[in-house]
Amino acid sequence: MRISVSSDMDEPVARLLVEELRRRGHEVREHGALRAGADPQWAACSEAAARDVAEGAADQAVVCCWTGTGASIAANKVPGVRAALCTDAYTADGARRWNDANVLALGLRLTSEPVLKEILDAWFAAEPSQDAEDRQNVARVGRLDAAGTVS
Repeated sequence: MRISVSSDMDEPVARLLVEELRRRGHEVREHGALRAGADPQWAACSEAAARDVAEGAADQAVVCCWTGTGASIAANKVPGVRAALCTDAYTADGARRWNDANVLALGLRLTSEPVLKEILDAWFAAEPSQDAEDRQNVARVGRLDAAGTVS
């Protein structure tokens, strides 16, 4: 899978994330502080990773900042992106399953190596729900992207 990763800081957990994704066989595209010369500001690098997903250059993305909040906000401004800030495996599973999230947002401050691996395990193991209500909700979010309002 092609995964874009962004971080506004070159923190050990961000580097571990890139290493872990590659170890799992994913092709990783780096943004922000993870790539020399790239804009490291959380809004800019999160947007870049999210645009990769929206434009088809990446299948998914992981965006990181100190709390994960800014990264998730910026990513969610890109039409077609459904970013979820996940602090544990259960939330990551639900984000993929019920929300068909295509961008994982992580906080650099509190994500330890074991928690990171648990989150990634859950994220990649979960499949989007085919339940009609769940699909209707995801479709409604898509209409928000397209029109800015929902009817």
